[in-house]
Amino acid sequence: MSIQEVSPEQLAELFHHYHQALAPNFGSTSTASNEAWERVPPQEKNRLIAAARLALLELSSKENARDHSKGYFSNPGEAEWGC
Repeated sequence: MSIQEVSPEQLAELFHHYHQALAPNFGSTSTASNEAWERVPPQEKNRLIAAARLALLELSSKENARDHSKGYFSNPGEAEWGC
């Protein structure tokens, strides 16, 4: 699965799930750390989804920049010589 195939909603929900699962390992005693995604207040969900959207955009732009930087060079033995 590529970054383009991941929706911000999926990423936010997964992040929330793992954040909650790891909370006890880091000493969290908050009752909010046991909250299921379905019970997260809409405003908090929207904030998490917006953060996920920004993260995906940044990762995608870095991936595209890396792909474009490779596009200017041919593979060994494939270069066309002459003008």
